[in-house]
Amino acid sequence: MADPRYRELADTIVRHSLRLAPGEKVLVETFDVPPAFAIEVVRAARRAGGLPVVDSKSNQVFRELVAGGDEASVRLIGELERARMEKMDAYVGIRGSRNVSEMGDVAGPQMKTYQSLWLKPVHFEVRVPKTKWVVLRWPTSSMAQLAQMSTEAFEDFFFRVCLVDYAEMRERVRPLADRMSRTDRVRIVGPGTDLSFSIRGIPVIPCTGEKNLPDGECFTAPVKDSVEGTVRFNAPTIYLGRTFQDVRLSFRKGKIVETSADDPKGLAEILDTDPGARYVGEFSIAFNPQILRPMKDILFDEKIAGSFHFTPGNAYEEADNGNRSEVHWDLVQIQRPDYGGGEIWFDGELVRKDGRFVPENLRALDPA
Repeated sequence: MADPRYRELADTIVRHSLRLAPGEKVLVETFDVPPAFAIEVVRAARRAGGLPVVDSKSNQVFRELVAGGDEASVRLIGELERARMEKMDAYVGIRGSRNVSEMGDVAGPQMKTYQSLWLKPVHFEVRVPKTKWVVLRWPTSSMAQLAQMSTEAFEDFFFRVCLVDYAEMRERVRPLADRMSRTDRVRIVGPGTDLSFSIRGIPVIPCTGEKNLPDGECFTAPVKDSVEGTVRFNAPTIYLGRTFQDVRLSFRKGKIVETSADDPKGLAEILDTDPGARYVGEFSIAFNPQILRPMKDILFDEKIAGSFHFTPGNAYEEADNGNRSEVHWDLVQIQRPDYGGGEIWFDGELVRKDGRFVPENLRALDPA
């Protein structure tokens, strides 16, 4: 008998995140996910009148396709998957992993080929702008190890954070979205950080379970050439299978001009992917009350209560500053006192200090 939380999560995906309508075609793409959960998503899609298509993949097989594939083979896969995606109205991406570093030893040129010929044409050019989509992880022992939790405790945590009351969160975030929409200048200060930029004229998007599960952020983008100063990220991060600690970026006229990290060569490779990788495509403030510490999984870490993230690379079309890149790398700074504190200012007004909101009408977003 399947865990009853499977059906609850499947219904959240189909009814809340996708708002799937009768007759809409939905691609359910899974990586190392139990068939029982894929079946629940199929059933939920059918209950909504949708037409589900399932592609069950293996991370180990995916690694071989990328690591050993030449340009012709990767291009072929990209063309086939793009053609399929173009027929879809909605997309669900569910990724489990027995080894979160599965892609960690794939050579840089191979990853770049994958990004340009498979990832970008399928996901950045079709899935993101042209479908209703949601992506989420699947709890595994590998993820539990990263979170320094037992497998059972992590599974409980996973379902708790993915099944928060997103309808209530949607109402609570409105004042923050309104305030950000009226803001021109943002300044962020904290240990190793003094950063300023403009968000004037860039749309603001509150995220409450529509695109990611778990969720809990409100994002926009900096005016592309407005970023000045330095930011130091205190949450470890994994990007394309590689782990980075203590990433520091310095900006001049929007461009990353100086960097440091525990893996400076790997950092440089990512930022040199293309010209847009050295500009920022997203700025976001996070507030999921159930997520309090990093676990090296960006779908969780970018929602940490009391954090913000700043994203070298591609901007989303719905909050577009014009930056285009094959990279989209969310880097997280936690500003709660246990991580060193910090402040966020909007047009000279202090709006968050040490991870908690200052204005009265924003305090409902803080953890109880």
